[in-house]
Amino acid sequence: MDHSKAPVLEALSAYRESGQTPFTPPGHKQGRGADPRVRAVLGDAVFLSDVLAISGLDDRRSTHGILAKAQELMADAVGAQHTFFTTCGSSLSVKAAMLSVAGPHEKLLVGRDAHKAVISGLILSGIEPVWVEPQWDAERHLAHPPSADAFAAAFEEHPDARGALVTSPTPYGTSSDLAAIAEVCHARNKPVIVDEAWGAHLPFHSGLPTWAMDAGADVCVTSVHKMGSGLEQGSVFHLQGDLVKPEVLKGRADLLGTTSPSVLIYAALDGWRRQMVEHGKALYDDALALATDVRKRIAAIDGMHVHGRDDFCGAGRAADMDPLQIIIDITALKTTGYRAADWIREHHQINLHLSDHRRISAQLTHADDEDTTAALLAALRDVVAHAAELRPAPHVTIPPPHRLRLEQALLPRDAFFGRTEQVEWERAEGRISAEMLTPYPPGIPAVLPGERINADVLTYLRTGVDAGMVVPDAVDDDVKSVRVVAED
Repeated sequence: MDHSKAPVLEALSAYRESGQTPFTPPGHKQGRGADPRVRAVLGDAVFLSDVLAISGLDDRRSTHGILAKAQELMADAVGAQHTFFTTCGSSLSVKAAMLSVAGPHEKLLVGRDAHKAVISGLILSGIEPVWVEPQWDAERHLAHPPSADAFAAAFEEHPDARGALVTSPTPYGTSSDLAAIAEVCHARNKPVIVDEAWGAHLPFHSGLPTWAMDAGADVCVTSVHKMGSGLEQGSVFHLQGDLVKPEVLKGRADLLGTTSPSVLIYAALDGWRRQMVEHGKALYDDALALATDVRKRIAAIDGMHVHGRDDFCGAGRAADMDPLQIIIDITALKTTGYRAADWIREHHQINLHLSDHRRISAQLTHADDEDTTAALLAALRDVVAHAAELRPAPHVTIPPPHRLRLEQALLPRDAFFGRTEQVEWERAEGRISAEMLTPYPPGIPAVLPGERINADVLTYLRTGVDAGMVVPDAVDDDVKSVRVVAED
């Protein structure tokens, strides 16, 4: 296929050059009706390119097949059989994938390190989750993706499960042995869904972890806005094999998606694919070399330890890791990642990726260069110099992993939509949660609807919030009270 073409971008250019006059949404009519103060911030180009996909970018009957051509090019670029664009982020894509594999009251194997979007999918669908435990690094207080053996054991116990869902890479950059997990699933004629939201770049360089389609995944969900050049909410999901029908996947996506997709987001997806096919190898040669250099320089800063494959990969841990995710342990500074990240933003105007009780992280992409990383290094050196100001940091009580794993007493949907009440956190022990309680980022829930809450997880969340943890999806985001299922 001719990857110099960008069907959405070309159609958008043609629309603007033809001088068409819309009597359709959007109501700003090419920016003419937009407040000048808004145009001064966003720019005229945003409004000029904000057109309808139907009766705008394409005609009423979509006879030019603009979006279809763009999706075919994306599939060809990464070696998938089918690709679908969405402007609702991977939060929609992963729900569509789940619903294409399992339905209400059917079982789906799910890694317990799943993102909150997956849990939302369980709530909406009524799917019964069979949780597959991550691999816990007790020394570093960090979870890596579940092993293939763990998925095999779950299938042995639940042979009626319709398929499996695994998150890889994780927000910490660690990857599963996807080929082994796919083999486990396919031996039972079951599909595997990979939530690869952090892996849009993986198909375009051999120095990165193996991407899901190459490893044999049936459906792969990817957020182009995370590690690619897409606009926020730009996501694609890919399909191969015959275990999930393309018309079923498309139908589930249509059920959830907007009928007013953003052409701006489509255009950025289209342009990113062309950029990667034409220049991806060279861009990631440079990005990986830069990451190697930055890692060495951070490792030379007193009080900072940069996690690499030696820490994260091997038996009982991850299969691989993305070196562009720079995970830094700052335990030696005797403060929290929350405080360090906040201090760096306040004093250096640098926004870090993840922060937790002992780590901060910086996400590098093909867009970074010597200037951006020099600013990062200066900020890291400065926070070390001022670490005494960040002490003493409040202590976060982290129980052993078996105490963080809660009993699934009700289906997530039944707990979320049932009768509920709000109780003080001290009285929530033993009650069934009716909400998600999710430290964010990375967005992996500590408590799910339907799980029976114990004292350990409550203490973890309360001490975490006092130390700077954010739990944005809680009814009470200070977690001083919890929404639980009402009891007679």
